[in-house]
Amino acid sequence: MQDKYIQLAVFTYESEYSILKNLLDQENIRYIFKNETIATVLPFHSHAFGGIHLLIHPEDHTKALNIYYNFNSSSF
Repeated sequence: MQDKYIQLAVFTYESEYSILKNLLDQENIRYIFKNETIATVLPFHSHAFGGIHLLIHPEDHTKALNIYYNFNSSSF
């Protein structure tokens, strides 16, 4: 059975989520960044294909949501 990942956020540039990506990795959260490669190759066109979508595995969604909210509320 294929797991259906849940969209958590959408970003325009890699710099917006690079720290978040490390935080997710540290907590062993299963995730996918959809459109990440094309946004790296054509960074000024990411809005044309809907941005970079952060998709989270359903079992990790609550934990990832807490990390995401903490990430957005803190100032790095």
